[in-house]
Amino acid sequence: METARKLEEHYTYADYCTWPEDERWELINGVAYAMATPTEAHQHISIAISTGLFSFLRGKPCRVYAAPFSVRLNADAGDDTVVEPDILVVCDEKKLEGGKGVVGAPDLIVEILSPSTAKHDRIVKFDLYLHSGVREYWIVDPDSKTVSAHVLDNGRYYITRYAETDTAPVHILEGCTIDLAEVFEGLPDNT
Repeated sequence: METARKLEEHYTYADYCTWPEDERWELINGVAYAMATPTEAHQHISIAISTGLFSFLRGKPCRVYAAPFSVRLNADAGDDTVVEPDILVVCDEKKLEGGKGVVGAPDLIVEILSPSTAKHDRIVKFDLYLHSGVREYWIVDPDSKTVSAHVLDNGRYYITRYAETDTAPVHILEGCTIDLAEVFEGLPDNT
């Protein structure tokens, strides 16, 4: 595969757009990262959270999207960072790029951990989302059945952890909560 041989080069969004549509990649500061196919447990969690957000947002200006949906975090400066969060919410329709993705920081990003992405999501993407101005970043851990909600305030993320029996508020969406018992209920054992 041609793109795999070029992983050490510096890429931009223009390069990303030329890659095969059946391959999933992210760019972070010009470095390409291949994305694995989600597991059944990952899909279960994604659908449960997306459904809760979709139901709450019906008739409201914010919109929820599930992967694959590209987010260009630095389109105005280098355009070499494109991520595909598992779930995202955008409240400013000007950030929507004609159905192709988002330009700028979404209001909420949810990443669901897998063994191959856990460190990347907790460190690299945490820092990236913080500095890009993502107002709320959830890290969902299928193994421990927990959610860590990181809420941006004065340039820092403040973290609240929720267990599988909790109802987690979505801090940027007043009145929106996600029942984690429903999210983790019947979770397949293939995280």
